[in-house]
Amino acid sequence: MEQVTVEVPDGTLTALRFGTGPRIAIAAHGITASGMAYVSVARQLPEEWSLIALDLRGRGGSNELPGPYGMTRHAEDICAAAEQFGQGHPVALVGQSMGAYAALRAAARRPELFSRLVLVDGGLPLPVPADADPDAVLAATLGPALARLKDTFPSEEAYVDFFRAHPALAADWSDAMAAYVRYDATGEPGAIRSRVNGAAVAEDGRDLLVNGASFGEDLVKLTVPTVLLHAPRGMFGQEPGLLPAPLVAHWRERAPHVVTELVDANHYTILMTDRPAAVIARHLTAD
Repeated sequence: MEQVTVEVPDGTLTALRFGTGPRIAIAAHGITASGMAYVSVARQLPEEWSLIALDLRGRGGSNELPGPYGMTRHAEDICAAAEQFGQGHPVALVGQSMGAYAALRAAARRPELFSRLVLVDGGLPLPVPADADPDAVLAATLGPALARLKDTFPSEEAYVDFFRAHPALAADWSDAMAAYVRYDATGEPGAIRSRVNGAAVAEDGRDLLVNGASFGEDLVKLTVPTVLLHAPRGMFGQEPGLLPAPLVAHWRERAPHVVTELVDANHYTILMTDRPAAVIARHLTAD
């Protein structure tokens, strides 16, 4: 793995490059994650490929890049990476969870930059009642993740142990997951915390809820070959998944050019364990 940078108008975005091959794939991660979430996918890529896993602004090594945030801003950063590393050639693109929405927007607005798009357990408009308070919905869905960003831990090992006990991760814990957690840890001994910018998470989460209809518009206008991989279990390893079967079926009818595939995993293990990661890599590198 090599740390690289992406030039954006207001600074530099950090990215992690896995591999040295000439064929390029760009990866966008989830709302409280980092580019290190793609270690398992990178391990499954053919030798001729390189994966450029972004630390989206507000996360990882890009945590000090300023807002505004939101999917359109992240999409602009993704496009900057595609232009920089593609060098005039279309690149493959994958996004998981929130990163799927950002990747979708990038592919819908700049299709010439991308050869294919893989959406991993994200990208479909989330059904939110019209009279719902977005902040209340955000607290209900991301409450534990938001709380973690305010917590401190006595050591890096304690932070790793906190993740190791997560109900969606415990049964499949691996060295890749431990590396992901260590990359996120910052601070002095006795006060270890996440590198994620909580304000970025709140703004991005609100965008996903308030502007859901815009992602439907993106799906319908897509021209880039697209596959949606979705998991039957959610953020705590429970059924249903983040994208329930009826929601997937609805958008499969409205956007028939989007191919869908159910992958036996939960919202996290669909990206961070070997067998699902191999499915992602296969679709991402398909000719």
